Amino acid sequence: MSGQTPFPRGTDLPGQSPLFWVQHKDRYLRQLLIRDIEAETGRQLIVYHSDCNIGGVNIDHGDDVYMAELLNAAGPGPVDLMIETNGGNTDATEKICSQLCNGARDLRVIVPRRAKSNGTVIALAGFQIVMGMESELGPIDPAINDIPVEFILGAANAGQQVDPVLLQAAIRALDQTKKLAGDLLAHRMLKGVDAKIIGDIIAKLAARSHYHSHGSVVNAEEATALGLKVLALKPDDQLWRKFCLLRAMFQHDCVQIGAGKLFEGAKVSLVVDRPRQP
Repeated sequence: MSGQTPFPRGTDLPGQSPLFWVQHKDRYLRQLLIRDIEAETGRQLIVYHSDCNIGGVNIDHGDDVYMAELLNAAGPGPVDLMIETNGGNTDATEKICSQLCNGARDLRVIVPRRAKSNGTVIALAGFQIVMGMESELGPIDPAINDIPVEFILGAANAGQQVDPVLLQAAIRALDQTKKLAGDLLAHRMLKGVDAKIIGDIIAKLAARSHYHSHGSVVNAEEATALGLKVLALKPDDQLWRKFCLLRAMFQHDCVQIGAGKLFEGAKVSLVVDRPRQP
């Protein structure tokens, strides 16, 4: 290409062959919008998108390789992470948060639709969370074998017979999640804030006494009331409309290509296939 404006914005035809360009046009169009957003914000935009409508697509131990690719391509400047996920493994979440803290010293997290459970923990790695009317975070209480740890601990505290190994696992899982979330707030979003205030935020997010369901919706207003730093954008905000359009493109294209996850930036695009059904 002789010009700097990529097809179809420019008049020059793409450098790829016609068949290749057509086969990958959805990715090219997503990346074109990513560049538009970057030009508006002055920040590198990376995307971790999961198809939340199918089971088994969670944060897992393979994600760190893809996140490293995105962060390395983004470089040392300010970074926006747009994320959609239902949550997943806490050890894997801890690794991703470590990467974000080391690879994106100035990080915002964009939640166009949902970042639930450990997705909320990842959002706490940012110095600010950008949310809109459609956005939701959620409680971060962990579960073991789909049993909320608070149920296990509650049963033990009530004098009911609980497998001692399961009880110890529940205690450790809750401690791990609370420590990770608390450390992120203390060193990133709420650096310098009194430890008791941070502890109160984590206690609310990690206990069923405040949010009675793991699927409870923590919207922008609720997140702000908790004490998190939230930039709430209105539905007609042009930047928010771009984020929502990009999110819709990712969701549609995941279905079309059979992807479970897409990791993408202006220069990198990585596809993780959907889990195979038994």
